[in-house]
Parts: sequence; C-alpha cells; structure tokens
Amino acid sequence: MYWVAALYVLIELAFAGRYGYHRDELYFLAAGRHLDWGYADQPPLVPVIARAMAAIDPNSLVLLRFPAILAVAGVIVCTGWMAREFGGGRGARALAAGVMGTSMILVGAGHLMGTTAFDLLATAGIVVALLRVLRVDGDPRWWLVVGALVGVGLMNKALLVFPVVGLAAAFVVCGPQKMFATKYFALAVGIGLVLWAPYLWWQARHGWPQWALSRAIAGGSSGTSNSPLEFVLVQLVLAGLFAVPVWGYGWWRLWREPRYRGFAVAYVLLFVVFLVTGGKGYYLAGMYPVLVAAGAVPFAAWLGAHRRAWVAVVPAGLVNAAMAVVLFLPVFPVAALAHSPIVAVNYDMGETVGWPDLVAQVAAARARYAPSAGLLTANYGEAGAIERFGGAYGLPTPHSGHNSYWWWGPPPGAEPVLTVGIPAERLTALCADLRPAGRLDNGLDLDNDEQHAPLSVCTPRVPWATAWPRMKGLG
Repeated sequence: MYWVAALYVLIELAFAGRYGYHRDELYFLAAGRHLDWGYADQPPLVPVIARAMAAIDPNSLVLLRFPAILAVAGVIVCTGWMAREFGGGRGARALAAGVMGTSMILVGAGHLMGTTAFDLLATAGIVVALLRVLRVDGDPRWWLVVGALVGVGLMNKALLVFPVVGLAAAFVVCGPQKMFATKYFALAVGIGLVLWAPYLWWQARHGWPQWALSRAIAGGSSGTSNSPLEFVLVQLVLAGLFAVPVWGYGWWRLWREPRYRGFAVAYVLLFVVFLVTGGKGYYLAGMYPVLVAAGAVPFAAWLGAHRRAWVAVVPAGLVNAAMAVVLFLPVFPVAALAHSPIVAVNYDMGETVGWPDLVAQVAAARARYAPSAGLLTANYGEAGAIERFGGAYGLPTPHSGHNSYWWWGPPPGAEPVLTVGIPAERLTALCADLRPAGRLDNGLDLDNDEQHAPLSVCTPRVPWATAWPRMKGLG
C-alpha cells in the first residue's frame, strides 16, 4: 500500500504545476495574509498552511499544493491500515489502497490546495483510531488520537462535525456501547473541544457567518452545488464506477458484523442528512475508505482463488484510474478545455485557468479609464487573483463584498473604484457617477463568472465605510 501512495504522490507532482491557481487557492493565500482564528467561511488551518508555503516560495504552485498531495497520500495509507484491521493481508491492503488511490475524489482533492484533502485525512485517521478501539483487545487510549484528530480536523473544516456526530450516534445505537465506557472517551471530547474552541469563539464573536454561508450553499449558491439527483449519482463515481462492487459489498459486510455495524449505519445516516439538507456530492467522500477497505478483504481473497479474474479486474482498474486522471488532472492543453466535456464534469478545472490574463485586462482598463482608482471585485477569486498577480502592474490591494473580503474592510474614503464583475444595476444606488470600462474576456469560451464580466468606474455617493454594510455579498 505504501508504493501505491508513493506512486500517487509522483503522479500528482507531475501535474501540479500545469494550468494555474484555482480561485479558492488564491483566496487561501489572501486569507493567509489576514491570519485570524477564523473566517466567515472557514476555520484557519488551510490559510495558515498556504501562508507557510508562500513564505518558502511565493511563486511555486507545486509547493503550495504539496501539503494537499501528502494529505491524500495519507488517506491512501489509512485505507490500507483499515483493511489490515479487517483481517486483510498484503494483497487486500494493496487492493484497498489502489482502489482509493485511483478514485476520482482523491485524484481531484490532491490536485488543489484546499480543505477537502485535509478533511479526508482527518476522517480516515479517525476511522483507523476507532478500529483500534474496536479491537477485541482494543486499547481505549486510541480515543485520545480520535480527540486530537477531531480537534485539528475541525480547525480545517466545520463539515467534519457531521461524520463525527454520525459515527458517534451510530455506535451508540448499534454498539458496542462499552467502547464509550472509559475516561479516555471523555478526555477525547475535551481535547476536541479545546482545539476547536478558538474558531467557535471567532464565529460567536462575529455573528456565526459560517451558518449563513452553509445555508447559501444548501440553496445552490456554490458553483459545485448539487441537486438531490446529482448528489445520488455522484456517489456512484466518487470512488469510480468500477469500485462500486467493492465498497457496496464492504457496506454489506460492515452491516453484517455487529462490532462494525456502526460504520454502515453512519454511512446511511449521513447520506440521508446530506441529501435532505442540500449537501454537495463530495460531502460523503470521507466514508468511502472504510467501505472500500471492508470490501477489499474478501474481494482480494476471491481474486486469490480465481486468478483468471485478474484479466477483467486489471483493465477495469486501469480504466478507473485513466478516467480520474483525465477528468481531474490538467492533462490536455488549456485551449482544448472549452471543446471538451471536462469542465462540465469537473467544474473546478475551469477555475484554474485565465487568472493572469484577467489581471492584465483589469490593469489595462484601470490605466485607460481611472489610473488612480481603487479596485472592487464581485468575488474572492477576482480579488485573490489581483492580489497574487497585480504587483507586476502596480495595482492596489483589491476589496470585495464577498465572504471574508467583506470582513477585511472597504476601500478608503470615497475614492473612485474600478469595479470588476459587478453588474451596473447593482451599482446604481451606490454610485454618484458610474461609467462603463469594458468587459473581461477570458478568451477560452469557458462558462464561468469572469466570461464577459463587466468593468465600471464608480464614484460613491457616500464614503465606502458608510456604504459597506449594504455591500456584503455584493456581486
């Protein structure tokens, strides 16, 4: 299984520098320049890591993504460890690691520096620790590892609350309940809460903005939001179509074993919760390693007894891996994206191209229409891109009403600003003077927020600080 993780790292590194920054990566870099215990839309872990990588080499996209690659490699190793806990030998561990290592969710998560990779690692680590607790001769001190992983994981992404609560509820109902009858469980709860407390304090102090964002995502505001039908279909491809028999049988095996039934129940519980509340399709991804590991053990034994079956299994695995690489890694030239189905399947791929050109167009428009104007963008991607690439053009620090950028404050005084991507009808009430300054063109025919986005010069009716409360989320 270790060689599977090593091969995964090498493949991810080979493609990590192609295309460019994702809008979220630009945002994380910006957040890293405004370090705090929390943000409107996330805990602080990833911004801290992004800042650390930028401090080493601010121009290396490969270095920025390296921690995410290592995190996902850790998920692959954890999947192999889970298979060992279920009684699997070397073949089962390698099969489990291979299935997850070639899954679409892990190939995609490792390519981008974001919260998903670390969330998956935290969940996988928690499951491994729980399996150690569940051993017949289990050591309850593994609860301390669970507590630490929960606390650190929640400082990465609040979404981890769902699998943690789901697993706890499932094992309370299904047993063995005696696993909770130890002082180490209480200590684990305390460790997790202490580690998470700074973020909770920040959210409470600022009116719980994360809750408002979660409701917006559930309402479909995110570019990667899913309808209920899409949510169900995504589950069939997260680990790859050819992996469905493995994790499907793994679920059945967990359900039939009383000691592990909590994992099967937690999967169903989380599936229903995310489906009903409008969760994104990948929200359930953290549960697939344990299902795959449970299914890989009997599947590997069957393959050992039916060696001719490898004739079908190996090609299926290669197809699974090839689909993940083609759809979630930048294999094709940028110019081919608009004429391929890749962006339709993987929205995030289209979010990694065109940012330097966007900044160049903003700089040209500012030089032509308002050389001394500030910058006000519709979303954090545009603002983050200007922060990252604008220095070469002498552009000022941008402002935005989107997510954490709103919390970082308005433009100074009542200075004119060049607005980027904000429709004129949303600016009319704010601007005493509003003049068009052209439109953006990413030149790639990609259907994203920046294609043909308007540029305008706005002189505000009142100081920006006065108008700023009305501009939260403006875009």
